[in-house]
Amino acid sequence: MLNVGQLHEGFVLDHIEAGKCMTIYHYLKLDELDCTVAIIKNATSNKMGKKDIIKVECPIDMLNIDILGFIDHNITVNIIKNGEIVEKRELTLPKKIVNILKCKNPRCITSIEQGLDQIFTLTDPEKEVYRCKYCEQKYKEL
Repeated sequence: MLNVGQLHEGFVLDHIEAGKCMTIYHYLKLDELDCTVAIIKNATSNKMGKKDIIKVECPIDMLNIDILGFIDHNITVNIIKNGEIVEKRELTLPKKIVNILKCKNPRCITSIEQGLDQIFTLTDPEKEVYRCKYCEQKYKEL
């Protein structure tokens, strides 16, 4: 059996779709933080069959909830303080995403103006479609 130590302060990302933990690791830029990170891939889950889990020992304010909601809004965020779960956050699809995605349209103003924020808005919540604020280019899957 696998044993991963208890967190004193940090967060546990649970119910991640199996195979998506490295995408989350990349988008949260966990490799750039000076903190302990445990990644559990393909853990057995009664609810999902298999799932990934990420445990991070660092203050919760270092977590960008918008990125997580965009990648997979079914993830559960457990906030840990003094070794106890003090809060569980459910994610939703963010209405607007800033500087996470990059517009692929070569004619978009964001391709020419380097300092301009990359802004995508949720245009179809049912189909989870995001479009560039400036050129309406549809964002393709991760």
